[in-house]
Amino acid sequence: MLLINKCSLLAPVLALGTTACFWGAADSTSPPGSLNLLAPSVGGLSDKKHYPVTFTWGRSSGATSYTLCRKNDAYSNNCESLGSTTELSLTLGLGGPLKNLLTDFFVLATNSGGSTASNTKSLTTQDLNTLISYIKASNTQTLDRFASSVSLSGDGNTVAVGARNEDSNATGINGDGSNDDDSAAGAVYVYRYADDSWSQQAYVKASNTGAGDLFGFSVSLSDDGNTLAVGAGWEDSNSTGINQDGSNDGAIDSGAAYVFRFSSGSWGEQAYIKASNTGGSDLFGASVSLSGDGNTLAVGAYAEDSDATGINGDGSNDNRSNTGAVYVYRFSGSSWSQQAYIKASNAGAEDYFGSPVTLSKNGSTLAVGADGEDSNATGINGDGSNDGASGAGAAYVYRFASGSWSEQAYIKASNTGGSDKFGYPVSLSDDGNTLAVGARGEDSNTTGINGDGSNDGASNAGAAYLYRFVNASWSEQAYIKASNTGSDDTFGHSLSVSGDGNTLVVGARWEDSDATGVKGDDSNDSASNAGAVYVYRFADANWSEQVYIKASNTGSDDYFGRAAAVSLSADGNTLAVGADEEDSIATGINGDGSDDSASGAGAVFIY
Repeated sequence: MLLINKCSLLAPVLALGTTACFWGAADSTSPPGSLNLLAPSVGGLSDKKHYPVTFTWGRSSGATSYTLCRKNDAYSNNCESLGSTTELSLTLGLGGPLKNLLTDFFVLATNSGGSTASNTKSLTTQDLNTLISYIKASNTQTLDRFASSVSLSGDGNTVAVGARNEDSNATGINGDGSNDDDSAAGAVYVYRYADDSWSQQAYVKASNTGAGDLFGFSVSLSDDGNTLAVGAGWEDSNSTGINQDGSNDGAIDSGAAYVFRFSSGSWGEQAYIKASNTGGSDLFGASVSLSGDGNTLAVGAYAEDSDATGINGDGSNDNRSNTGAVYVYRFSGSSWSQQAYIKASNAGAEDYFGSPVTLSKNGSTLAVGADGEDSNATGINGDGSNDGASGAGAAYVYRFASGSWSEQAYIKASNTGGSDKFGYPVSLSDDGNTLAVGARGEDSNTTGINGDGSNDGASNAGAAYLYRFVNASWSEQAYIKASNTGSDDTFGHSLSVSGDGNTLVVGARWEDSDATGVKGDDSNDSASNAGAVYVYRFADANWSEQVYIKASNTGSDDYFGRAAAVSLSADGNTLAVGADEEDSIATGINGDGSDDSASGAGAVFIY
């Protein structure tokens, strides 16, 4: 039978949270009864990403079946079907709560005449908190700083977690991590989501593990989670280029990057990468970023010292301390090669260009932060030749076209201020046309979106800025502050933007409330430096804050949301957040996080 729309669409009715709106002929149904949700106790379940929850509803007269819907205007009747049944309840896994915090649910009662919608239901804070996954290292130890870096694959089903201070002398994949023989050598842990549960797939070490190398200081995953780049900015060999001898310590803290591939059921190291102009204390590998296909890699060396500017200049001198540089590599055929050596157009001493790097999905757009850059310019492509605002910071955008890289934009905050540290971190959308930039030292006391950023009433409160590339030019779209702006919260210390550029997550490493989970009370300062994360969505031509997120076991000095430890999946529906100073002694997945006997061990939380 052809269904006739009798009230246009569900959207206006569902927005009111009422019953009504039905399709059908004379034998149409009555609305189902009130929709409710039951969250079973956690019990011994190891998985929470698809944690089973039960929806119940009242009977609809005349109904022959019911469909549980997640409200989504991309689907017919606004119904993203979660399952159909003839019963009055449905138990299912919802997926991570990030998707569910930002939507409503309803039931369609159906017979041959049509469908009628129930009232809507949003998940409560208690509902959502049961869905948080809590991940610890398999070899948890005090001060390992697990989750000092975090990267989600584009599909949200793989997460790589760096533990920069992990101490074992193991090398390669799945070695013995039980010893502490190489202090702060570092390690990376890879977790996969499959068959409705998270599990550790690999414990990854460098092929040339060394004390103090901080392997895992930075990590980046490809979209499918099968390519992993790892930075070790304090690695010490004096080799240059690809897959050379890394056994010596001839250039202390020169740094290195490593590429691993997953093939035929196992991980293996594919490349050991050094700068073309390796130098002591350059910290090559302090930041890394992979393209979506895993075949383009950007590596930052924010303490590199040459006085070159632009693309492929002379990097052989050390005439300008800590200017910084970025190196771009491509994988073609069966090998990696360096494609570009990139410096800022206004390279200056102590600018720290390359402290963060981010690539677009296709590897043809690169954004680089320089949080020590000193000009007092504002906006896009201003005069960067002066040093009138020490430590204000800047971001740079590069495009690859016709076989070469070129600088497209030099970006400053709209309210540039000394020591604002604008440019750390940076994050690009998949198409490279949306850029988010953090400024953890920004000082205004405003709250929310596009407020007055001209005052310095809250020292180091922090801010984030959102830029769009439209009609061949970049412009600032939003100046974003926390809803609970506080001095020294360092909002903007971390951030990540979704693939479509319409979801933004911002971390505030030193935020102080004692709230837990999602939608908690952000008004107190009872847990100093606990940290928090804020989720923003762009809709109807405006940005707005959607939810305020804390750890499930919030503790003082856990630093939830630190730099390099916030990562969104491409669809914006899965979020990983690290807290590298979290203190529990738990190991593995969803253990007991209440025991704080491993200070600074670290943890990661999946939403």
